[in-house]
Amino acid sequence: MDFKSLVKLINEAHNTLQQQASKAVNISLTLRNWLIGFYIVEFEQHGKDRAKYGVDLLGKLAASISIKGLTSPELSRCRQFYKIYPHILGALTQESKNNFIQILSENMLPKRILGTVSQELETIDGTKGQSDLQNIIHKIPYSHFAELIKIDDDTKRKYYELLIIKTNLSVRELKRQISTLSYERLGISKNKTKALEQVTRKITPGIPQDVIKSHYFFEFLNVNKPDLIEETELEQALTDHLQTFIIELGNGFCFEGRQKRILIGDEYFFVDLVFYHRILKCHVLIELKVDSFSHAHAAQLVTYLNYYKSNILEKGDNPPIGILLVTDKNKTLVEYATANDKDRLFVSKYKLNLPSVEELKEFIENELRGER
Repeated sequence: MDFKSLVKLINEAHNTLQQQASKAVNISLTLRNWLIGFYIVEFEQHGKDRAKYGVDLLGKLAASISIKGLTSPELSRCRQFYKIYPHILGALTQESKNNFIQILSENMLPKRILGTVSQELETIDGTKGQSDLQNIIHKIPYSHFAELIKIDDDTKRKYYELLIIKTNLSVRELKRQISTLSYERLGISKNKTKALEQVTRKITPGIPQDVIKSHYFFEFLNVNKPDLIEETELEQALTDHLQTFIIELGNGFCFEGRQKRILIGDEYFFVDLVFYHRILKCHVLIELKVDSFSHAHAAQLVTYLNYYKSNILEKGDNPPIGILLVTDKNKTLVEYATANDKDRLFVSKYKLNLPSVEELKEFIENELRGER
């Protein structure tokens, strides 16, 4: 293979598989990009004139093939995709394999590729057989693969593969799950079913308990001295980083306001942060505290919830729920203080910095035990 042949192969693969897009858009795009990645790696390793193009290979290649969307960065993703998923063709069903072989001409599928298509795959890590790998290519669109290949850790990547297959995540929600440390929160445990159920409920919540996390991480605030921050400063920082804060809260939160004023009797009170949850169809009142949980904190938030239920609730709304964010909590005290309001008042801890590896390990274990 020389550079001219490389350009010809990529153009042919693109044109041929593009014609099949109407039948199987996602699989065709996945196979096209995998094949392009294979061609590039083959050229880099065995191309007759590879030394001539050197480090600028992808830039020159993108200019030469002139296919819309196949820029130098995208070609780099194709190469990375092939390297991370080298056996992707083996995951095809037998029917798809036969169609793939029939669609592409022999010169586009060297013997080594044909061998990959026809070989039996070994079980990976004792957990993935042939049928599981077929799920990957048939149920994960390439747009999702583009996010998955950014993950270096194999186990972590498998977790998100499984999450996509089980929950039909959109790319946006996949990014949200990755950025909010879904893997780090729940870990990959032997009880995968329980872990996935917890994550799934937060992706598409059905009841208030589903939207609440036991811990929230506000490392995006870059607070250097968390012990000295005041409540008003924390509140201001969160609203200044509202987009990131909403991502951390989870799916469905819509911001209504900060320091929402309410009149009870002849006295004014102020709710720190108010959101409306578009899926649960209810208001979410958030109170921020820069100290440990106190029963007085709970009583304050219950008062606000009662006010909203009596005065703000509209037809079609569900009763409001409250989230009390504290730096630490006495679990037993929380249980006693919220016993009559456990379905609408939730107490969660927050951290201003990401936990260490040891803290993450303990956190994952606590989450899997269902500790709040």
